[in-house]
Amino acid sequence: MARPIILAVDDDASVLEAVVQDLRRKYGQHYRILRAGSGQAALDTCAQLKDRGDAVALIVSDQRMPGMSGVEFLERIRSPYPQARRVLLTAYADTEAAIRAINSARIHYYLTKPWDPPEERLYPVLDDLLEDWNQGYKPPFEGIRVVGPRWSLRDYQIRNFLSRNQVPYVWLDPERDDQAVSLLAKFGVDDSKLPAVLFPDGTALVQPKDDELAERVGLRIHARQDFYDLVVIGAGMAGLAAAVYGASEGLKTLVLEPEAPGGQAGSSSRIENYLGFPRGVSGERLARDAWDQARRFGAEFVTQRARSIQADGDYRIVRMGSGAEVSCRVCLIAVGVCYRRIDAPGIERLTGAGVYYGASPTEAQSCKDETVYIVGGANSAGQAAMHFSRFARQVTMLVRAGSLEKSMSKYLIDQIAGTSNITVETNSEIVEALGEKRLEALRIRTAQGEEVRPASSIFLFIGAAPQTDWLPERVMRDPNGFVLSGRDLRIEGRLPRSWNVEREPYLLETSMPGVFAAGDVRHGSVKRAASAVGEGSIAVQFMHQYLAQF
Repeated sequence: MARPIILAVDDDASVLEAVVQDLRRKYGQHYRILRAGSGQAALDTCAQLKDRGDAVALIVSDQRMPGMSGVEFLERIRSPYPQARRVLLTAYADTEAAIRAINSARIHYYLTKPWDPPEERLYPVLDDLLEDWNQGYKPPFEGIRVVGPRWSLRDYQIRNFLSRNQVPYVWLDPERDDQAVSLLAKFGVDDSKLPAVLFPDGTALVQPKDDELAERVGLRIHARQDFYDLVVIGAGMAGLAAAVYGASEGLKTLVLEPEAPGGQAGSSSRIENYLGFPRGVSGERLARDAWDQARRFGAEFVTQRARSIQADGDYRIVRMGSGAEVSCRVCLIAVGVCYRRIDAPGIERLTGAGVYYGASPTEAQSCKDETVYIVGGANSAGQAAMHFSRFARQVTMLVRAGSLEKSMSKYLIDQIAGTSNITVETNSEIVEALGEKRLEALRIRTAQGEEVRPASSIFLFIGAAPQTDWLPERVMRDPNGFVLSGRDLRIEGRLPRSWNVEREPYLLETSMPGVFAAGDVRHGSVKRAASAVGEGSIAVQFMHQYLAQF
């Protein structure tokens, strides 16, 4: 990013050189020091700087200059750079005119010549002015820009992907922001093919796929090697814990994650019952720190989705969405769960256009001063309600059950009860989502009957559906799709026929020997972040026992 500018103006070359040298000695490390020999030359320079988007922090101008006085110049420079701090250099005889100019030209300060020593008579004044300017200065963003309409599923998915992968960006809605329109023209992007991701080097991705976007922002999408000791499928809290413990204990570890580290916990705005964080911690921070920790121990992360697992003798083969395969000695299934879909008219059609499953922490800012509906009664819904309440005018929780006590932690129930703009409606459910191009209203069934309410955003946190359809039949699951492991593999006292080794399954080991399961995807798991971390770490210990057989 270009440094802000300090501009010195004087028609006397020797005086101008002295000013520039003093400015460079004190401020040259953090500011660019430019010069001009007249008021008109300074105006021309500032016009060029403005066209380039450069910031001018401070202007120091002499008063007595031919053609244009310092006061006149400083008054005219207010138009292109109204926030720049303006200082007038005067002779002792001109002090009265300088004082009058403070009111007429809004000059911030005047200094009499000579200003020696600058440490006493120049720098203290300029230090104060520059500090004042920096407090109000917002550097221009020079990173990634996402341009797309708010009511677009793919636009939402791209922003969520970047946010959860800690990639800074600025979002521009072409329906609300004129800058978005000019940027699209500058990058040569057709506004009918949004969303688009614009990069600082002048390139753009139009309607990018996740793997295309991941590679462009620097995420790895190809494994470095063909063989690993441990492949962890899923980078939720269980997968991250396994990566940390596996890599730290010498296992060559690969983690496959198609979206972003953290899983459902990673999108939680604040978790307040996690051990060791008395003031609470965001899921984003937990995920980021665990990801950093695992990488420090040597774990490799690849943005890919697992498509299949198969056994090949003592090895396990994992096929990825790209078609590439990696082999390993042990594997952990830690893909977590996703929110269950609501089978109500309009929900599927308006998904991404006001209807959302889960919620990115950044999405709350888009709902400022709006009425937001949250469906669900578990901790994830409660955490989202508390976070949205900081931005939305009103947050209404729709809960099918008669109360929150059985599904939500008491600390969250107490917080919700103490938040004035959150309303909890029990025995309520969504019957229909209404709207043409975006959500406009909801038909809601309550204990009193059905009613239609205006709505622009609804966030769904209903139940948990395991993402296990891709697993082979050999990996046993319960009727709801959760992976069976350990003692749960025994059906009527017998192990499945697929169990082809002469030992009992280890705790967390699935019906495919050498393949383990941990976290929310496992049958009988406790749906809490800390429990998932515990299971991920414990799984590694049983993996060591498994590997010791060979």
